[in-house]
Amino acid sequence: MAVNLVNVENVSKVYGTRALLDGVSLGVSEGDRIGVVGRNGDGKTTLIRMLARLEEADTGRVTHSGGLRLGVLTQHDSLDPAATIRHEVIGVMADHEWAGSAKIRDVLTGLFGGLDLPGFENGLDTVIGPLSGGERRRIALAKLLIEEQDLLVLDEPTNHLDVEGIAWLAGHLQNRRSALVCVTHDRWFLDQVCTRMWDVQRGDVYEYEGGYSDYVFARAERERIAATEEVKRQNLVRKELAWLRRGAPARTSKPRFRIEAANALIADVPEPRDSTELMKFANARLGKTVFDLEDVTVTAGPKTLLQHLTWQLGPGDRVGLVGVNGAGKTSLLRALADAAVSQGEKQPPAGRIVVGKTVRLAYLSQDVTELPAQLRVLEAVQQIRDRVDLGKGREMSAGQLCEQFGFGKEKQWTPVGDLSGGERRRLQLLRLLMDEPNVLFLDEPTNDLDIETLTQLEDLLDGWPGSMVVISHDRFFLERTTDRTFALLGDRTLRMLPRGIDEYLERRQRMIEAAAPAPAAPAAQPASGLSAADARAAKKELQKVERQIDKLSEKESKLHAQIAENATDFEKVAKLDAELREIAGEREELEMRWLELAENA
Repeated sequence: MAVNLVNVENVSKVYGTRALLDGVSLGVSEGDRIGVVGRNGDGKTTLIRMLARLEEADTGRVTHSGGLRLGVLTQHDSLDPAATIRHEVIGVMADHEWAGSAKIRDVLTGLFGGLDLPGFENGLDTVIGPLSGGERRRIALAKLLIEEQDLLVLDEPTNHLDVEGIAWLAGHLQNRRSALVCVTHDRWFLDQVCTRMWDVQRGDVYEYEGGYSDYVFARAERERIAATEEVKRQNLVRKELAWLRRGAPARTSKPRFRIEAANALIADVPEPRDSTELMKFANARLGKTVFDLEDVTVTAGPKTLLQHLTWQLGPGDRVGLVGVNGAGKTSLLRALADAAVSQGEKQPPAGRIVVGKTVRLAYLSQDVTELPAQLRVLEAVQQIRDRVDLGKGREMSAGQLCEQFGFGKEKQWTPVGDLSGGERRRLQLLRLLMDEPNVLFLDEPTNDLDIETLTQLEDLLDGWPGSMVVISHDRFFLERTTDRTFALLGDRTLRMLPRGIDEYLERRQRMIEAAAPAPAAPAAQPASGLSAADARAAKKELQKVERQIDKLSEKESKLHAQIAENATDFEKVAKLDAELREIAGEREELEMRWLELAENA
């Protein structure tokens, strides 16, 4: 029988006139892996701080089992700024001692990319003081994971980790024996790691068995039974439930929850996006050309990030961009944005970027644009325009769009200076969409957004007709909102990944293994067994195949648009559909060839 580690009994916490938690009772047992979700400001962090006894409850009590070994990752670390990484993470262990520990090697490699801590100027001997908040947070997490605990309490552990780091952390936590309570907005991570969920809502905490998918199923059923009046919110749950049930690419195991009533909820829910209809709108708004890159070089200062890049972003394309830090994801978006803003005048150091004449670009960067602090939320949105056309006959007022982004009627009159970081991020995105762009660049759009806001944003983007490029470490959001994935692997090229994030992680793992020191051996055919000349030829053919696949994708898009335009002409639709199937077959053959070549590239 599992030992109870923590008991929370009838706990309440009030801030000002608002009850964040009201008579909550919970327990954490050995082996529990609990994910904590809820809207920003509803009390998630307060709950886990009281759980860890870092904060006192107003009423009720929190008890820990005797001798409980507790590890806590908070939003703010307590590292000594004068200390080195070695001192904080390794302590007084000699090099041969810690290097002989499989656990320490795994943590350092998983969180920092190698035992020599690439990216830190002096490796383990780097002084902590000058480091960024994200770097310090990774150090605090490494220090925590190297130690032994009975219970880990983690507040947003995936913040500042890339896709690889998040995947590593999920695997590491699955294999640990310690119990876990974790606040995170990363839905893929919750699904991989957690076996129970706590949903913090308006003073209450609702408990669910299973990971994130199971929680969505169960919440949909609970809201059906409760006959909630929040129709808009329930519809979003139904839409997300339908997408999960149909098999999100990120999932590695099928949901355990099976409820007939939940199935009935999604019986009439269509696919999240009507791709044919959206493609038709996108072609009408953008024409044939959006961005065409011809033999382009992208640089950052003296460093060349991408070279000889030939690529096309077409009308209606929804592209996810992943890659190692520093490979050039943001620099590529900036180069495209510079060309668009200057109407093609500003060009990269080599090659050419052709920008479509009708392109209206909105670029959400990682920097939150500052607005006058005294400006009200609604005024900041109305500065752009009063109403917005969302396509397919949908139109919204500034106030309605504010509500969809979590700014209720009262919040719309809050001064911008009083907003949290996440709320400012939402406002920044809202202003961009209000300007009716037909091309969207989103660089880490999920930063500081809670799950409910993310589902609202995904719903809005489902009906948005245009071209889109998304850079994100949030795997769920990336796979939910985009149709194709491209990767920058640090070798100055952009690669299409037919199998998405899974393929990216596999390729990165092979690169890491290939870079690891190996026993001396007679020289050297390339690892693939090809000669250097054959390897170059394979790489050249790979790039050719990628261009052919892009052209077929463009043809498919045009055929979808033609089918939509001629929907009542059954003879013509049949002919177009036959062409579409033929192209799909060609594309499948090319993708198989691409996978063969990718092994040797």
